[in-house]
Amino acid sequence: MSSTEDKAKGKANEVAGKVRQGVGEATDDKSMKNKGKAQETKGKLQQTKGEAKDAAKKAVDKA
Repeated sequence: MSSTEDKAKGKANEVAGKVRQGVGEATDDKSMKNKGKAQETKGKLQQTKGEAKDAAKKAVDKA
């Protein structure tokens, strides 16, 4: 997966996680809220992975 794909999928997971958290909050569903937090975290990690790939590619390109 490319760095751009990682960042895009990460952002999508982050947004979906926030929505899921909101639904969990609105319906007082702790399980849904926790799953949303986990999905949001997964998204943030995917974005970080994409950024790390970008940084590694730039370092290799400079060498």
